[in-house]
Amino acid sequence: MKELPTISEAEWEVMRILWSRSPQTANEVIEALEGLTDWKPKTVRTLISRLLQKNAIAFQESGKSYLYYPLVSQADYVQSETQSFLKRLYGGAIKPLLVNFLQEQKLSSDDINDLRRILDEKSDAELKTDRRKDN
Repeated sequence: MKELPTISEAEWEVMRILWSRSPQTANEVIEALEGLTDWKPKTVRTLISRLLQKNAIAFQESGKSYLYYPLVSQADYVQSETQSFLKRLYGGAIKPLLVNFLQEQKLSSDDINDLRRILDEKSDAELKTDRRKDN
């Protein structure tokens, strides 16, 4: 995966709006954030400008307006942030994170069953990969 620009928590909120629906004008982004934040329109425009400088978003001209859209998917950013989090807190190891999570969180039976299913699928996929390597 290519190196993604680092974005702040505030910039993440703007990205979330653009990921949900794009392209959008600055005014549409401002409107979408009105119920979520107490930011002034100038603040949102500054965040948009920063995201443009970081090449996280781009724009296309439409008459007198600029339509903004993300240059990277939300899934790519989530993956990047997850890897960064793992490295910072757990030295890149997933097992201590999962152990900590499972010990500290209340999980419903459905949650536990879903986690088992995911782990079983992951285990099956790893076994298939290992068999291909052996052949």
